[in-house]
Amino acid sequence: MNDWFEAEEHVERARQHFEANRWPEAESELRDAISIDPHRAEWHFNLGLTLEATGRDAEAHRSFLEAYELDSLNEPTLLALGLSSLRLDDPAGSIKWFDEASKLKPDRPDSYVHRIEAYARLNDHEQAEVMFYLAIQLPEADEACAYLNMAESLLDRNLCDRAIWCLRTAAKADPTLQRVHARLAEAHASLGRLDRARQLYLRELRNNPGDVETLLDLGCLLVEMNRLGEAGEKFRRVLELETDNADAHFYLGDLAERQGKSDSAITSHRLVLRLDPAHSPARRRLAGLLASRGDLLDAQRLLQRELRSLDHDAAMFTDADLEEFGSLLLDAQMPNEAIKALKILIDRRPDSARSHHTLAVACLCAGDIRGGLKSCQAALRIDPEYVPAMHNVALALMRDGRWLSARRWVRRARAIDPDDPSLRRLRAKIWMHGASQTVRVIRIRCARMWRRVAR
Repeated sequence: MNDWFEAEEHVERARQHFEANRWPEAESELRDAISIDPHRAEWHFNLGLTLEATGRDAEAHRSFLEAYELDSLNEPTLLALGLSSLRLDDPAGSIKWFDEASKLKPDRPDSYVHRIEAYARLNDHEQAEVMFYLAIQLPEADEACAYLNMAESLLDRNLCDRAIWCLRTAAKADPTLQRVHARLAEAHASLGRLDRARQLYLRELRNNPGDVETLLDLGCLLVEMNRLGEAGEKFRRVLELETDNADAHFYLGDLAERQGKSDSAITSHRLVLRLDPAHSPARRRLAGLLASRGDLLDAQRLLQRELRSLDHDAAMFTDADLEEFGSLLLDAQMPNEAIKALKILIDRRPDSARSHHTLAVACLCAGDIRGGLKSCQAALRIDPEYVPAMHNVALALMRDGRWLSARRWVRRARAIDPDDPSLRRLRAKIWMHGASQTVRVIRIRCARMWRRVAR
């Protein structure tokens, strides 16, 4: 009996600490209570909520699982498991928990609202819409959250006008909904309405002046609007709130690079990598800046780290990342490594003439003339008027000693773009080679004639 009273006292003190936002003390009291009586599902559930409040989502999920094992018919536990699965980037797992919650209480809307987000993150947008329409038909539905989640699905499909309507409805249903005006701003920006987006970001900041994510988004928008001074102010404001925010330092480095301040940009990107060694964009930017200054060894060392990341998980590289990475490897005089990255890009985008052309450049830099010609021909099959590929075909033929064929390709390319300076240079080289060959032939014939005269 004394143990039971002691456990209840721990739980009561934990409740007081939780309400006062003293998370470590609340966690300690709950763990003491559980050590006395580990069979109380609600205590494990409360511990999960406490861990969730401190951002320890994996530990919170384990506590919710322990609560579920003790009481599998508790709807809040099932919903908590679904939400923690979403935070752990497991939308498929979250759907399982939300389905169980829905079977337990089919008239409750929460499981439908959250499944909109889960299905959208799985790119099953048709099913997300089904969940949306089911949710808004139920009484006591959180319409603001439902419309917000539906807007995310629409934005993923670039259906921005419909997303804007959903976001406006969500804001009308709950004006205090976090970041709803920021999401509206993002939708307007995607449609090119940059000034309207700026106004919406400012409105969001009036409601929540210390929202770091909104400050970063507004700063990036101002960069797009070429208002670099204002963008710098926003990024510095983020650093006033969070001095170790790697993204703010990265964007300040990007601003310095745009303004031609390469030393400041290098300093910022080095700082980003100290704060977050896994920050790939900063590593690639730093490698590019070092390569442009001729510091090839440092650039190659950084890019080798990126290559290891590519070998480990190529899925983390987007198509744009791979294209940028391939160009950086070429700039750092690593053509064989560039071929590897660009082949992955072509596997993803086999119909991109530009990707085949970049691979051709890498092959030619590596001395693989046959591979370069093959990639150029692949680019020209996709786009028969792609002048850069014609230029590289001519260049490869010149290296292979096939000057007449090279001249035909230069003529074909100049018929499409007569003002291209690189084609003019190739034509000049071909003319000089032809002239030198003519002079050589004349000298040989003159020598033969003098020998006849001498005889």
